[in-house]
Amino acid sequence: MARFKSSKTKGVQTINTSSLPDIIFMLLFFFMVTTVMREVTLIVKVLPPEATEVEKLERKSLVSYIYIGEPTKAIYGSKPRVQLNDAFARVEDIPSFVTAERQARDEAERRYITTSLKVDLNIRMGIVTDVKQELRKAGAFKINYSTRKVKTIDFGRLN
Repeated sequence: MARFKSSKTKGVQTINTSSLPDIIFMLLFFFMVTTVMREVTLIVKVLPPEATEVEKLERKSLVSYIYIGEPTKAIYGSKPRVQLNDAFARVEDIPSFVTAERQARDEAERRYITTSLKVDLNIRMGIVTDVKQELRKAGAFKINYSTRKVKTIDFGRLN
């Protein structure tokens, strides 16, 4: 009887990596498309009040935000402050902010700009009224109050 000998040594098989760059680029494009970049860093605490009748804004690109709340860091104090973009501002700075936001938009879209007030739940209405007066002086009449939707329990579905 003859013996069969294998002249090849059994080694580790290689893994085909030719499609690896394609997979990496697909993941890269996926994360680039789905990632939302934060536009503003909040330096005030904002917990919006709850509401039952909530509507979503149609074109969020035409919304300018004004944040009102207590500062997140104690070095800024504990009194309510107004935040425009990434910095604290005085109430008197609001007309120049509105003008700058209008100038940054296309001329055809300027009349559709909405100013959204993101106000903390525990802030008194005095500062909000002052902000609204300054918005009125600046001609920004489309004002929106940001809220969070109330989570309701339907007891009929529990049974």
